[in-house]
Amino acid sequence: MLELVRSASSFFTLPTHQDVHPGLVVGLAQSAQELELIQRLRYDVFSTEYGAVLGQQQDGIDQDAFDPWCEHLMVRELHTDRVVGTYRVLTPHQAKRAGGYYSESEFDLSGLGSIRNTLVEFGRACIHPDHRQGGVLMMLWSGLAEILKQGRYEHVLGCASVSLRDDGNTAAKVWRQVRDEVGLSDQPTVTPLHRYPVELLDSELPAEVPALLKGYLKLGARVCGEPAWDPDFNTADFPMLLSLSTMGARYRRHFGFDKLSDRAR
Repeated sequence: MLELVRSASSFFTLPTHQDVHPGLVVGLAQSAQELELIQRLRYDVFSTEYGAVLGQQQDGIDQDAFDPWCEHLMVRELHTDRVVGTYRVLTPHQAKRAGGYYSESEFDLSGLGSIRNTLVEFGRACIHPDHRQGGVLMMLWSGLAEILKQGRYEHVLGCASVSLRDDGNTAAKVWRQVRDEVGLSDQPTVTPLHRYPVELLDSELPAEVPALLKGYLKLGARVCGEPAWDPDFNTADFPMLLSLSTMGARYRRHFGFDKLSDRAR
């Protein structure tokens, strides 16, 4: 693994959480063996939690045609060396070589306008159930921040997948919270190819917004369109767009983007 960021404390965890796994490191997978560990984690989480029908699965591995074109971020526990989180990252250059972005299988991206061809896409977000209190997510974003800074990229696109195992109650709650901000005249949007009819559900039933989606919103990402239905993963996929210019000041400082801006002046 090509190490990018290391944390020897619980700084990254939520304030209310007592971190019992303080040592984490994030980096880029450098070998077929490391990629396999990532793909096994993805398989375990997606098949167990979403009941996903994974198209290319073999011996407990989740893989698809985009994996070879992506950089794969991985978070390890320092005390066990266990892989506990991953993102895959597709840069604009690699997206052209791959024939497009994975997101284009679910959304029409033409509404993004001029930023369409300069996006970094993150996907296959996956965190081990033992590490969903905030620390691993922030480590993944620390690794992604290093990629953005090195490539001087401004915009990041991805999806927040919400399981439909509760008959869409959670998806309805998420939509109720974000719908007023979607489609504002000064904000680019995407259009789902297979729209999930979230407005037909009872959005008043009790549900908890997924921690991963909460984390994206805290960073300053926004839902940039209606959710798409992914029948293979049994999820409603909410498109998320983060522009560094709209990232909260605290996170800009933490990830080092303010220092980058100062050097560019």
